Amino acid sequence: MSEIKIAIIGLGYVGLPLARLFATKYPVVGFDINKTRVSELMQGKDVTLEVEEDILKDVLIDDGSNEKGLFCTTKRNDIKDCNYYIVTVPTPVDKNNRPVLTPLIKASETVGAVLKKDDIVIYESTVYPGATEEECVPILEEKSGLTYNKDFFAGYSPERINPGDKKHTVEKILKVTSGSNLETGKKVDNLYQSVIIAGTHLAPTIKVAEAAKVIENSQRDINIAFVNELAKIFNLMDINTNDVLEAAGTKWNFLPFKPGLVGGHCIGVDPYYLAQKAQEFGYHPEIILAGRRVNDGMGKYVASEVAKLMIKEDVEVKNADILVLGITFKENCPDVRNTKAVDVVKELIDFGTNVTIYDPCANPLEVKKEYNLDSQKNIPHKKFDAIILTVAHNEFKKLNLDKLKKEKSVVYDVKNFLETEKIDKSL
Repeated sequence: MSEIKIAIIGLGYVGLPLARLFATKYPVVGFDINKTRVSELMQGKDVTLEVEEDILKDVLIDDGSNEKGLFCTTKRNDIKDCNYYIVTVPTPVDKNNRPVLTPLIKASETVGAVLKKDDIVIYESTVYPGATEEECVPILEEKSGLTYNKDFFAGYSPERINPGDKKHTVEKILKVTSGSNLETGKKVDNLYQSVIIAGTHLAPTIKVAEAAKVIENSQRDINIAFVNELAKIFNLMDINTNDVLEAAGTKWNFLPFKPGLVGGHCIGVDPYYLAQKAQEFGYHPEIILAGRRVNDGMGKYVASEVAKLMIKEDVEVKNADILVLGITFKENCPDVRNTKAVDVVKELIDFGTNVTIYDPCANPLEVKKEYNLDSQKNIPHKKFDAIILTVAHNEFKKLNLDKLKKEKSVVYDVKNFLETEKIDKSL
């Protein structure tokens, strides 16, 4: 273990916390193609807010030597001396919800160009079962000229990062590991076991580990879809969904899921990876895709419910000023990838309203680049016809909604986050 030198390919929400953790024990080189990101990290600044400045600076070193610590770079040459390569790039879907493996392919080409005999390549990116050995390994062989499971080896250890969660950090979440053969599996498991205090679970094959990852998030997606459907039903019956879930939750084996907007780079994406692979085998996954349809339609549903509420309260919908609280995909996190709050905003704009987005966590430049929408980090100094809380950021608890409301206005709470007396309706 003392001769290990690790390269982390991709320094985002998954890669950086992992690199920082490994750097407490090993020489680590963090590689990313984003020059601005690398420059900021080497100054101890993490805009994703996953690693605090003092903790990051504590492991940073000035070069990619063999001393313990983290060196971040955009140069492929800096990772050539590593013997463990861990790929942590995103795996999104396109506008038609088809898996996009381009970042994974590019990362494999980068690693393949520097791969040496006896090196081990570990993938953490979420994929469908079989992708590591069917899509990535051939690229590694082609670029390196080496033979799989003879000259080099592979592993898969699905990421379990929970963005914005300062309690369940990477070392405190049990890690699934796997290898391309028994010996490699043990090496991969030992590597993670050396830093993950929650422990590890060595899966029998890479495919099993890949499958475990996609069903973790698919299961959660289906459960949320179920309560989202319940919310629609109970809304028709004029029953408070949160009250129902609270009552049902008194039974010991009732699962505590809540309705909401399901986005992000995991739960809103992973089911499509599993579904596509299933369809390649001639099976159409009905429950998985039904859950996705329900969850993908919740943004439009929320906007429609707000419009109905406004009409009921004699608040003009057309040209109304509406404040949307939150544009990130989850609370207390700056990540705006695949956020479903955007669906609410776009539907409201289609209704002919004037939407203002206030999110103290989101980067307005990223929101503009990703969705061509304007957002602001500061509380707007105006009054609104409707206020919609879409993301439960802690900062929103402190808001004085009365100062933001017109004389006749409505407040809709998607997350059941605000005090009951402050809202007119919730999901």
